[in-house]
Amino acid sequence: MTIRAFGGPHRYVQGPGALNELSALVPLYGRRPLVVADVAVMGVLREQLETLLQPCTDSIEFAEFSGECSATQIDAMAGKAGAASTDVVVAIGGGKAIDTAKGVRIQRGGGIIVVPTVASNDAPTSRLAIVYTDDHVLKEVRLMPTNPDAVVVDTSIIARAPRRFFVAGIGDALSKKFEAEQCFNSGGMNFYKARPAELAVSIANQCYQVIRRDAVASLVAVDRKEPDAAFENIVEATILLSGLGFESGGLSIAHSLTRGFSAIPSLNGALHGEQVAFGLLTQLCLEQRSQEFLADMMTFFKTVGLPTSLKDLGFSGDRQDGIQTIAQRSIAEAPYLRQFVGAVTEQSLVAALDKADRFARSGS
Repeated sequence: MTIRAFGGPHRYVQGPGALNELSALVPLYGRRPLVVADVAVMGVLREQLETLLQPCTDSIEFAEFSGECSATQIDAMAGKAGAASTDVVVAIGGGKAIDTAKGVRIQRGGGIIVVPTVASNDAPTSRLAIVYTDDHVLKEVRLMPTNPDAVVVDTSIIARAPRRFFVAGIGDALSKKFEAEQCFNSGGMNFYKARPAELAVSIANQCYQVIRRDAVASLVAVDRKEPDAAFENIVEATILLSGLGFESGGLSIAHSLTRGFSAIPSLNGALHGEQVAFGLLTQLCLEQRSQEFLADMMTFFKTVGLPTSLKDLGFSGDRQDGIQTIAQRSIAEAPYLRQFVGAVTEQSLVAALDKADRFARSGS
């Protein structure tokens, strides 16, 4: 019998003003934090962070992130003057800043606390650091030895982020039910190199149910820039439930296609969650879901503002060549493409991409 495994962050804290919890959490893991933050975030939060952390630490080192989460950025951040004396990383910002900080933690060791400032994906809870080349081609996935020690989600900060990021998080999270089910049913492995526990599949399903129930209502709070119950539920779904669902439940077609999308220059402006959302539509076509099911998903996508076609993702150029390139790159490079019930070939993937792209226009 194959071993099952489930993992996650040691602690998860969410709500308006949760940033203040850093003063109690950081000393649990170190006395000399290295704060890695997006440039824009640093400009807004640095003074507050100093006020919170100075009384409970011996020293604070700040490192600004900008650009791409690449090996170059990670090496530069880890080698920054003063970084050698730090003992806990505090990662603040979006997915790329967080993944860069994870890369630093992999090199330097110690603890890590993650503070997302957008809910655009589920990077905050996981061990994974998605590393790109400097020109934004997905290169590799690096793994921390453990999940983050703590994830602190201040929803008063999340609510001020652009609507597009929030919607992208919905797109990223929406796929987890379908990917975890495919991984489980096909005998696939999760990110702990083990079989998914049924709990992980249940969490991924709950993530989907919460999104379908509260996503539309949560967008009212996003536009108002004030968290409410629906907003809190969706943030929990897109960060915590989605993160646990993918890492312990496993991935399949929807995320595999991001390898192919990264090979198309015109798609590089699309956010991860936007790419995954269209990848999910392709997976559902590959699963041969009914017309009614696909139409329902398309309606939901359009209601919340998720892409339903390659054009929505920003694609330009010869459509058929683009689809062929996406399929070929995904088949060649995506490690979880085989975590699907039934064989996935280049031909079947091309057909599914084509159907998903046409469905929004034709409804069939």
